[in-house]
Amino acid sequence: MSVKRRDLIRYLEKKGFYLLREGGKHSIYTNDKKIIPVKRHKQLDRITANELCKQAGLDPKF
Repeated sequence: MSVKRRDLIRYLEKKGFYLLREGGKHSIYTNDKKIIPVKRHKQLDRITANELCKQAGLDPKF
């Protein structure tokens, strides 16, 4: 099962993260304490999406 990138970004933004900058292959999101790189693919693997949530200090949602 895969997760849409947009759904992950909405979840991060809802929890206080915002777009810091665009990297070469990633969008970089931050909440001024943690920095999370999100790959620029239309869909992400569910496990990858949950690992990004854990890196951000959030509960895995997907």
